[in-house]
Amino acid sequence: MDIDFKEYQLRCQLRGHEDDARGICICGDAGIATSSRDRTVRFWTLDGSQKRDYTMSRILLGHTSFVGPLAWVPPNEEFPEGGIVSGGMDTLVLVWNIATGEHVQLLKGHKLQVTGIALDGSDIISVSVDSTLRRWRGGQQVETLDAHQAAIQAIVKLPSGEFVTGSSDMTLKLWKGKSCVHTFAGHTDTVRGVAVMPNLGILSASHDGSIRLWALSGEHLMEMVGHTSIVYSVDAHASGLIVSGSEDCSAKIWKDGVCVQSIEHPGCVWDAKFLENGDIVTACSDGIVRIWTVDHDKIADAVERDSFATQLSEYKISRKRVGGLKLEDLPGLDSLKTPGNSDGQTKVVREGDNGVAYAWNMREQKWDKIGEVVDGPDDTTKRPVLDGIQYDHVFDVDIGDGEPIRKLPYSRSENPYDVADKWLLKENLPLSYREQIVEFILQNTGQKDFIPDPLFRDPYTGSSAYVPGASSRSPGVTKPSYKHIPKKGVLVFDVAQFDGILKKISEFNNGLQSDPEKQHLSLNEGDMSRWGAIVKILKDTSHYHSSGFSNVDVAMVLKLLKTWPVELLFPVVDVMRMIVLHPDGAATLLQYFKDEDAGIIIELIKKITASSPLPANLLTSLRAVTNMFKNGYFNEWLLVHRSEILDAFSSCGSSPNKNVQMAYATLILNYAVLLIEKKDEEGQSQVLSAALEMAEDETIDSDSRFRALVAIGSLMLEGLVKRVALDFDVLNIATTAKASKDAKIAEVGADIQLVAKQT
Repeated sequence: MDIDFKEYQLRCQLRGHEDDARGICICGDAGIATSSRDRTVRFWTLDGSQKRDYTMSRILLGHTSFVGPLAWVPPNEEFPEGGIVSGGMDTLVLVWNIATGEHVQLLKGHKLQVTGIALDGSDIISVSVDSTLRRWRGGQQVETLDAHQAAIQAIVKLPSGEFVTGSSDMTLKLWKGKSCVHTFAGHTDTVRGVAVMPNLGILSASHDGSIRLWALSGEHLMEMVGHTSIVYSVDAHASGLIVSGSEDCSAKIWKDGVCVQSIEHPGCVWDAKFLENGDIVTACSDGIVRIWTVDHDKIADAVERDSFATQLSEYKISRKRVGGLKLEDLPGLDSLKTPGNSDGQTKVVREGDNGVAYAWNMREQKWDKIGEVVDGPDDTTKRPVLDGIQYDHVFDVDIGDGEPIRKLPYSRSENPYDVADKWLLKENLPLSYREQIVEFILQNTGQKDFIPDPLFRDPYTGSSAYVPGASSRSPGVTKPSYKHIPKKGVLVFDVAQFDGILKKISEFNNGLQSDPEKQHLSLNEGDMSRWGAIVKILKDTSHYHSSGFSNVDVAMVLKLLKTWPVELLFPVVDVMRMIVLHPDGAATLLQYFKDEDAGIIIELIKKITASSPLPANLLTSLRAVTNMFKNGYFNEWLLVHRSEILDAFSSCGSSPNKNVQMAYATLILNYAVLLIEKKDEEGQSQVLSAALEMAEDETIDSDSRFRALVAIGSLMLEGLVKRVALDFDVLNIATTAKASKDAKIAEVGADIQLVAKQT
């Protein structure tokens, strides 16, 4: 410990956010702004009575998904009390007036999550997972740069006026105007945070677990290593101190490249910032923002400190691991009734709140107690454990034929032939698999030159070990098995209440006929009979292969979509939904898409999703577009208009109508299937963003959330966006899903976790 360094202690806890606290912005002397996964920005001001605590003075509501980066606009003529600029997962940049708590500008242009914001005079600079840097002036986009080869994760403005960006391409870039004047390379994973180090250069935080200091010339000056997981944020103070926040649940304070204090938190530390006086603000995944101080007069009282100590203790207990496993996953004392396989074999069992190790005493045929087992924090170097016993390797074995995945444990001190035979008998599998199991063990443990023990005798046949040679049917040691991913094929909405649809069209038509101003929009008797004929064709699904629609039929449907008032459109759209499932109907409709009515569906979608949309319109139009995936006819059209379609329906994921939620989730899932097939990385990224936004919302309908999670898992497993998903903190979403009481949600959450762990 540096003798000149005073340890930071808790000053106060800012409670209010209902989910992860994600971002921090120090707003001069005015206060502190924080952002959260709860979709809000909150503004906190110093309590004037005792100058220690902060109180929440504003809740800024407007984002439709979690909020991340923030920037402070100092007081000016437009914002007498100052302003806040925020960016979110919803791809939006919002400008807020602190005096009113209202957003005064909505900046839309990014295709994916906004990850960083900086100010350049009155201009706003934003960066995004879409790999672009955008400049906004007076509420309008004036400049776009394709700044990196992968997602941009952070941006900071230097005192000299240049900007530095950090990216998932593992580099930092120094920008002067539109020109990149230097690229900083050295990190081995995503660069997640950047900050100015006063009078020295630039700091960077990375998924590789390190913090680096760079000179503006590009020279790498220092590397700080101490975190055991992703480092999300970094900041520096004029005193020379550095603070970093990490996935390892700590904020670390650094001086002269050495960690002088590590402050444990009851969750991931998403962000950490210095106040001007040197106090530190941290944002934690438990939703609480905390301030830490070295000023003895500002340290929290005993009650508050005890409260924090309890939070930390409870969190540690919930994460306690023994022998590489969660305590709750260890076998109980009953497992000691099963004899060991060899003298000295160890087993770890659960006794109360502890894991206790036992060793098998072959001579006395009993388990001898060794003592309590304690893991280091997040120790990932432990040997794998199966049924409380540590091994050098635990392999997944897929027998095929619909059988479940089996676990094959092996340690290098064991004879692979002996292991194979005992395992096959234990699993009740044919001994003819012995050769393939042994070959697999040798190949995957680096023992290609293994020499069989000449004294070894098969305990079941009495013969020497079978040396691999001839081939026979293999049980197949394969990749991990997933329950719900990848999704193959598309889903459609193919059930319709045709009589009700026809009745509603007739009702609306009668209303038009009785209104002198709208009478010209109504259908005549001949037109209504044509509607009856259309519905008759759609009802007769057994003759879809031979029935057909005339151009007049389809033209009439499209005419109503263009001319009828928006509030009357949903039954017409519902008919179109079913027409696209009919082979001839789809082909006929597609011709109109290519000719004079090329833009009719896009215009229809924009009209239907305009302000205060009717749920019935949203539902039928979402289902209609979703059904277009059924026929390959529409694939090109769906790909060309993908961005417009997803943007138009983006608010449907949080609709209070469960049917709308389900239709939107199905649209996302179908797009995921199509874009994986087409190997469209940009499209996959947009769909991933939309799916993540739904999946993180635990309040939506479980079936809708399930489909969004399946889309995420499929895109990660077979698509091109696994790294993007990891940058989007998909593991947090998967962990939450895995803990769900809904079995399907829990299973697909486990699938996503498994994909994330595969290299």
